[in-house]
Amino acid sequence: MSIPLFDLSRQSPSLREEMEKAVHRVLAHQQFILGSEVTSFEEESAAFLGNGVHSIGVSSGTDALLAFLMALEIGVGDAVITTPYTFFATAGCIHRVGAEILFCDIEPQSYMMDPEKLRHLLSSLKRDTKGILRTAQGNRVRMIIPIHLFGTCCDMETIGALAKEYGLSVIEDAAQVMGTDYPSSQGPIKAGTIADMSYFSFYPSKNLGAAGDAGLAVCRDPLLAQKVRIIRNHGMEERYYHKVVGGNFRLDGFQAAILRTKLPHLNEWNAQRRTNAYLYKKAFTEAELLNLITLPYEPWAASNLKDHHIYHQYVVRVEGSASGKYLGVREKIIAHLNQKGIGHAIYYPVPLHLQECFAYLGHKKGDFPESERAALETLALPIFPELREEEINSVVATIAEVLT
Repeated sequence: MSIPLFDLSRQSPSLREEMEKAVHRVLAHQQFILGSEVTSFEEESAAFLGNGVHSIGVSSGTDALLAFLMALEIGVGDAVITTPYTFFATAGCIHRVGAEILFCDIEPQSYMMDPEKLRHLLSSLKRDTKGILRTAQGNRVRMIIPIHLFGTCCDMETIGALAKEYGLSVIEDAAQVMGTDYPSSQGPIKAGTIADMSYFSFYPSKNLGAAGDAGLAVCRDPLLAQKVRIIRNHGMEERYYHKVVGGNFRLDGFQAAILRTKLPHLNEWNAQRRTNAYLYKKAFTEAELLNLITLPYEPWAASNLKDHHIYHQYVVRVEGSASGKYLGVREKIIAHLNQKGIGHAIYYPVPLHLQECFAYLGHKKGDFPESERAALETLALPIFPELREEEINSVVATIAEVLT
């Protein structure tokens, strides 16, 4: 049985009529760049997220982060903290504006920023005579970018408290958590509205995906929101009058129209992903594989929030496959999945501190051991909403053929 990692063709038939209407609407009004579709999507996404945020539609999640860094004038002489276990774009944007990248290792269970390691990192840095936190290179530490991974949230309250203690800004990387709820001490709130700023990606494979690249910058401060709007459009507020040097980060009308069509279905799709995660848990348990396969961690399960995890990815861990008794077992599973035509992926095969493009940072193997171990032991399995129960059982049975 051939099973794809992700399959939009199963989603499309039920949306075909709505999508065609959306596309024809754009063709009729011809507002192809920004325009009414983008404005409406900004309003609808802000209402979906709640908590009084402003939404700014942009060309990608990457460009949303870049626009924030530019708006906050973070650059040469500054430093930003993030994790090495994530997609390249986060560290790539920090590098592009000329700031120093500081990495903080992850928790072994959640694969997200470890608050205790963050505490240790911050306490190891020195304050100058004005009380400004500086790196060994003398750069001013300005910001923390925690990454919400695979559909659930970091420990944002602890990270936020540390940021406040050290006078740092926080931007949530919310690229993978559109619709996730976080159990804050003040009550449940949506991911992306916990810190003062966040950004989302609507790459086609995301839970809410466009038909190309698209993203969203989110913040509470109306002045910052207006600055990001100006930056996304070449620094223009009035046409051909450039207040600042900006970029071409504009969301187009077709993508906004498609996202508007899909947004009302998002909660339903997220619920089906959770159902599929439950079916995986049931199948792995019945196959007696839990001594070798660690299922995705649900850090906020005790909160009883329905949307505490929306399973953008279903990432299991093949325990011990990085070293020791089960060395190489993950690769054997991958080979067998390939043979059976079952989709899978490794998120992420090489931590950022070991990527060639960041060799100038001077890191080596062993510097961030949990990120390195996760890269060697984790494996993503199909989890898209339209996945069928018999397909889930087939995925688990195929893995069992290697492990039993």
